[in-house]
Amino acid sequence: MQDFNRRTLLQGGTALAATGALTGSALFDFAKAWAQASPWKAEKGAKLTVMRWKRFVPAEDDAFNAMVAAFKAATGTEMNVFSESFEDVQPKASVAANTGSGLDLAWGLHTLPQLFPTKVLKMNDVADYLGKKYGGWTTAAEITCKQGNDWLGIPVATIGGYMTYRKSAVDKAGFSEFPKDFPGFLEMCKALKKNGTPAGFPLGHATGDANGWLHWVLWGHGAYTVDKDNKVIINSPETVKALEYAKALSDTFIPGVASWNDSSNNKAFLAGELYCTANGISIYVAAKDDPAKKELADDTYHALWPVGPIGKPTELQLAVPILAFNFTKSPNAAKAFVAFMLEKENYDKWLTGARGYLTHTLNSYDNSPVWTADPKNAVFAQASRRALPASGIGTPGEKAATAIADFLVVDMFANYCSGRDDAKGAIAVTERQLKRIYR
Repeated sequence: MQDFNRRTLLQGGTALAATGALTGSALFDFAKAWAQASPWKAEKGAKLTVMRWKRFVPAEDDAFNAMVAAFKAATGTEMNVFSESFEDVQPKASVAANTGSGLDLAWGLHTLPQLFPTKVLKMNDVADYLGKKYGGWTTAAEITCKQGNDWLGIPVATIGGYMTYRKSAVDKAGFSEFPKDFPGFLEMCKALKKNGTPAGFPLGHATGDANGWLHWVLWGHGAYTVDKDNKVIINSPETVKALEYAKALSDTFIPGVASWNDSSNNKAFLAGELYCTANGISIYVAAKDDPAKKELADDTYHALWPVGPIGKPTELQLAVPILAFNFTKSPNAAKAFVAFMLEKENYDKWLTGARGYLTHTLNSYDNSPVWTADPKNAVFAQASRRALPASGIGTPGEKAATAIADFLVVDMFANYCSGRDDAKGAIAVTERQLKRIYR
């Protein structure tokens, strides 16, 4: 757990200056003026304990920490922030929700606020304030955080995951450009394997990466867990086709993907063992920052997800919403902090610090400098706009969030691709699990 004060802010100035962010006294002066004009005044003696996901890009962490320190210095709010892996955020948030203690704010994945609809502080006023000021919210971001007319949390950002590949390997496989459809992508993966430069996507409980590519395959074939009325429809010919396509892909993958977590493909790609995967920009950033990996960085490119038979993008991107629990003793401070995070003086520079790892959910940030700073960043700017909510065509809520958190789709594909179940059996298990959730 980290405590933040003005000394932390000032000492962090050198690192943040490289990102173009407000630093030192300039950031403090902005924060002080903002706090005085803010619609939300922190309670006297306010204290906030904030759990967030662990950063993958150090400069993002630096920018975030400076933002927190500035907020503390300007409002007098005691800020205790700690980080957890994606896999651990939801269980620890659940403990806090069930006990009514331990956390004030939780910043996690997908539809996290929908898991605790009766335990969260409604954020309608914060969402309206930010939406009106910054051009409105992207569609998937808004759907992810709303229940009816109520905002259960705020969609701080989207962690865009796109195809990350070695251009030399794709060229050698006979593709002058990255494939734009499912058949072309499968043929490329077959050629990559034949050349000893394989692709690889996780089939283990990788919260972001496995859910991401397997929902893309499922939705791309027009298959969904539930329909618009939340009726379970996983048992369909389209699901069978999605399973068969995923199996054909998995036959081309590097060995070991069945046990991969969210960091496994990063490590394999940076080690020169993997030549195509789906990931946030963190692989490329890590390669750029390591002088020993200059050749790899120069050879690393990004592409949009190929489009499936349905004929339109079917991307499950990583929404990272933040929620405040309604048992917090500092609700005004909690709302103020969330709004402060997304103000232009913070957020635009924070995106720069994240170097493309975080994508905006407010439309006014379409032209943020980070998207033109490096041509290889540009694809990630589209993540929030192209995404479907984690519920697919169903209704976001506790049930959809539970299905994602419990890896139902991931396990269905993993069981089929590994040969543990045939298509009928894998679908039947998932159908039973979904019906228990959606009963």
